[in-house]
Amino acid sequence: MQTKKTAYFFIAGLLALQATVAAHAEKLPNFTKLIKDNASAVVQIESRSGIKNTRSRDRHALPNPNTPEDLFRYFFEGPNGMFDQMPQRRRSESHGSGFFIDEDGYILTNAHVVKDSDEITVSTTENQEYPAKLIGIDERTDVALLKIKKKTIHPVKIGDSDEVEVGNWVLAIGSPFGFDYTATSGIVSAVSRSLPDGTYVPFIQTDAAVNPGNSGGPLFNLDGEVIGINSQIYSNTGSFNGLAFAIPINTAMNIVNQIKSKGFVSRGWLGVAIQNVSQDLAKSFKLDKPMGALISSVVEDSPAEKAGLKVGDIILTFNGKKIKKSSSLPPMVGNVTVGKTVEVGILRNGKEQIIDVTIGELDEGNHQATKLQHGKSNNKGLIIGSLTAEQKRQTNVNHGVVVTDVIPNSAADNAGLRTGDIIVNIDSQRIDNPDDFNKVMKKVDEDKMIAVLIIRQGRSLFVAL
Repeated sequence: MQTKKTAYFFIAGLLALQATVAAHAEKLPNFTKLIKDNASAVVQIESRSGIKNTRSRDRHALPNPNTPEDLFRYFFEGPNGMFDQMPQRRRSESHGSGFFIDEDGYILTNAHVVKDSDEITVSTTENQEYPAKLIGIDERTDVALLKIKKKTIHPVKIGDSDEVEVGNWVLAIGSPFGFDYTATSGIVSAVSRSLPDGTYVPFIQTDAAVNPGNSGGPLFNLDGEVIGINSQIYSNTGSFNGLAFAIPINTAMNIVNQIKSKGFVSRGWLGVAIQNVSQDLAKSFKLDKPMGALISSVVEDSPAEKAGLKVGDIILTFNGKKIKKSSSLPPMVGNVTVGKTVEVGILRNGKEQIIDVTIGELDEGNHQATKLQHGKSNNKGLIIGSLTAEQKRQTNVNHGVVVTDVIPNSAADNAGLRTGDIIVNIDSQRIDNPDDFNKVMKKVDEDKMIAVLIIRQGRSLFVAL
């Protein structure tokens, strides 16, 4: 009798387990229809360019693979640069993917797939090849727009990348290593991810397997909508290592619309240098937790200065969106239409307030070589001195004190202050000379954490001391 009961419970448990497994299996997505509906919208891209080598290359002159920046590799590498070469003119080929965004023949891909190309060929699922015209390219976002002449085109559906959430299922289609129309799936691992070479792109991170040749291909959601363009991987081998990154489709379509309408890309500009708010800085600014983007300098005559933003302000929101960390801000600003007025929520002197800022146009590369407005610094274990005329001339800093020595194991040493740092502001009080420094420091409680603004090698940054 006991044996029968045991057998009964065993069978019942087994059936329950099978039911649970079946229930979980039913929840897994089936991508078959999505692939059938969209495969014809995906294309292979081959770009060719003539390269004239005037000198040989050193086969050992490769980048240091130990830095994060070098680990972020584009999905393909041309054959140049890895072997010694004699002076000659030869052909270089690059391969990638792309997809139709409308019935007029416009194709989206990555800028690095077609950059500097003399000839671009697009191959479709019908094994037909078409010459493609490069309509426009934006290297900062790694987006390129092509066009071909083709009678029947079935474009993808464009989704809304702002709606993407961590955990969403995604599907990538491309031609990794030349294996055309390969489909791989995964989930969204993170959103608004900042990468070393993508200041203006809030990347979508995914674990869908992508490899060389996937670059420029679409990333779909379960509704069959494109939410991103596969662009980069994190790897020390050049192949997939579980970390892939896609350009949000909203960012890409903003570039497309500008290229179509005016032939070039304009980016919004605020005119501030920012840094993350550390745990210690959060305490000194009376924040409950580290958040926002701390303004360490303001460009003279910039939109930020005109609106009244100041050094020491912490930007908490921009255009209605929360700023969790400083890297979130540049893409938001860059994607705002030039001339638009947006609300910027800040924390100033412990109080939150809203400031209206009219966004300017980013002068690609030139706006950084402008004069800066400064403020903030402190001392516990610091030996300081006056700025000499030569130091003022070399640093373009007209006020403050210079750190001449740091006492080992002191608070200043532990905070990372160095000899040569210029202290320009302590706890929101401007420091013009050693007398100002000493007066402020006498009032500082020894146990109080204060925010110090320094200039180091021409860059402004806050230090919690």
